[in-house]
Amino acid sequence: MSELVEHLKQKQWLWQGSNTRCEHEMVTSGFEHLDAKLNGGFPRHGVVEIQSSPGIGELRLLLPQLSAASRAASTEAHAARLMVFIQPPGMLSIQQLAAAGISVNQIIVIEPQNEQHALWAAEQCAKSGACSHVLLWAHDLQVHQARRLQVASETGQCLQFLFRQPQAHQLSLPVSLSLALHPSEQGLQLEINKRKGGWQHGRFSIDMQREWPDLALKPRDSVVVPFPRVQQG
Repeated sequence: MSELVEHLKQKQWLWQGSNTRCEHEMVTSGFEHLDAKLNGGFPRHGVVEIQSSPGIGELRLLLPQLSAASRAASTEAHAARLMVFIQPPGMLSIQQLAAAGISVNQIIVIEPQNEQHALWAAEQCAKSGACSHVLLWAHDLQVHQARRLQVASETGQCLQFLFRQPQAHQLSLPVSLSLALHPSEQGLQLEINKRKGGWQHGRFSIDMQREWPDLALKPRDSVVVPFPRVQQG
């Protein structure tokens, strides 16, 4: 029995509830409330799974962290590492990325021919050591494929964000962190599905009104217009 348990731990298929301390150094997400829920922020290396419908603000959630990494890289003596976007669901706005403080010279967009090419590109970029971040939009992913991405990210000291649409009975993947995103009037609602060295959390909100006031819905006054009274005469 002990050999089986050890085998599952090596495969990252078993998580110990007693291990509540995160072994990896953390980097801030740029949102204080999210950092508090994650005990410091995102893992510095590894794979962060984001289960989200496209277009609800999932990329805006990452912009403060990407911007901080880009600014830090500009002050280092060696060349800045790359940020790679692989098969995003729509056209990236370079203007938005630049406005967020991300150097466009660090950005590479890869449009692979199929899903296998996308996974291969993500693995190669993550383990190359030339990339600080890899953002991959994947349609379907098996456990062994997620494990390869996790190992590649740790080998290349890269933080990889893996976007997947939410599905019923979705398999739990061997990743450093798994988040579920939901739309909210003030920004996003998040759930922590799995976190190395920590516990799940119930749904909580991330307020984006200060960073993007025009993209968050504001309470509106009543739009009910009363009918004029008809005078009897």
